[in-house]
Amino acid sequence: MADDSPQEIAAKFLDKLKSSPFVMIGLNDGQHSEPMTAQIDDDQPNTLFFFAGRDNRIAGGGEAMAQFVGKGHDFFACLAGHVSKDNDPAQIDKLWSNQVEAWFPEGKSDPNLTLLRFDISSAELWETDISLSGRVKMLFGGTIHSDESSSHAVVGSVA
Repeated sequence: MADDSPQEIAAKFLDKLKSSPFVMIGLNDGQHSEPMTAQIDDDQPNTLFFFAGRDNRIAGGGEAMAQFVGKGHDFFACLAGHVSKDNDPAQIDKLWSNQVEAWFPEGKSDPNLTLLRFDISSAELWETDISLSGRVKMLFGGTIHSDESSSHAVVGSVA
């Protein structure tokens, strides 16, 4: 809740993202963001991976922003960072799954396949788990105090 440390909020974010790995991501070039499925490698903190087509609008790389909303609308995140290609065959093998293969019918050798990495430089995270007393006040009026409110953190690391 409101007294969670930034590290605790970041850990909750990673749990939520693993449960529902969908983000909206776009380069800071004026084009719209698009939904993509984040792949998480626990050995590379502060990095999300995306399998994409070589012609995908973020495949050229650059500064980017990603937004996340938890399944229950109980967690929100805005991530800033840099997108680049990471076509290391070992990393592709590590992250490959049946869900990815559904998008790339020629498998790991699909000529359109590229693995993108999003290195997170900062994040703003919101957990919206308002206490029972706070919810009652929202329904019937009243001031929600900080100990009844949601958690918020600005972090340079989500690891």
